[in-house]
Amino acid sequence: MLEKLMFWSPKKEADGAYSPSPLALKLATVKKSDYSHDRYDNAYTGGKLKVLMICTEERNMVMKNGKAFSTGNHPIEMIVPMLHLKSAGFDIDIVTPTGSSVKIEMWAMPEEDAAVKNLYQEFKDQFENPGSVTDFVNHSLNDDSPYVGVFLPGGHGAMLGLPENADVGKIIRWSHHRGLPMLALCHGPAALLAATIDADSDQFIYDGYKINAFPDAVDKQTPLMGYMPGHMPWKFGERLNKLGVTILNKKISGACHVDRKLVTGDSPLAANEFGKLAAKCLLQESESLSS
Repeated sequence: MLEKLMFWSPKKEADGAYSPSPLALKLATVKKSDYSHDRYDNAYTGGKLKVLMICTEERNMVMKNGKAFSTGNHPIEMIVPMLHLKSAGFDIDIVTPTGSSVKIEMWAMPEEDAAVKNLYQEFKDQFENPGSVTDFVNHSLNDDSPYVGVFLPGGHGAMLGLPENADVGKIIRWSHHRGLPMLALCHGPAALLAATIDADSDQFIYDGYKINAFPDAVDKQTPLMGYMPGHMPWKFGERLNKLGVTILNKKISGACHVDRKLVTGDSPLAANEFGKLAAKCLLQESESLSS
């Protein structure tokens, strides 16, 4: 009985937070991603244009019951799209709100995936020593900035510190007004909420858009298998709905969607297709910027 209970129960970490149960890890993580190793015949070769990736620097999400969930950015949702962006010829700059290290859900790292693990090692120094959102706003928020798009990777950590960060909001509005692609996967769209902070208009810049994202209804079910130690403190989908965003999917299936220049996907299952769509959109944008 004790062994069965432990299989269903979230694992308590050294800092007192909880990571997913053995059952949840078995059901919701993989040893190898479905990265398709695409090569892009029209890959960007200009050597200037880059992608800005905004990551979380916070580890623990306090649930409604007071217990903390050990989270961060999901490695597959972050690194598989990065592989496609790199293959398409784009460099990637990583920032967190204050420049503290990127927090990653290492319990979801696909241990038998050489491509993912190799890129993680390639970017390990940037993950540990990223730039800061504040510095980016102070020095790079201009029309001459060499960025072709912004990437908001998933993982529940995207709900920590980013949605209420005014400088994240400035970057999102700047990117939107420049007409640059915005890439947001799984829980990544939660960060789009920051665009409402200190905005010049009461209308949300993504009012009327349709997206795929991790559904609130599925998040409500995850504590049942010990993925999280309690229910979510708030629902990002509900908040986006109130701002005029339609979330198309009710379940997770790997679905992606492109609405104008907003590219979204619903879960880790979508990471590969999302990466391909993101690369395609950025290559189109690079051609436009170069013409």
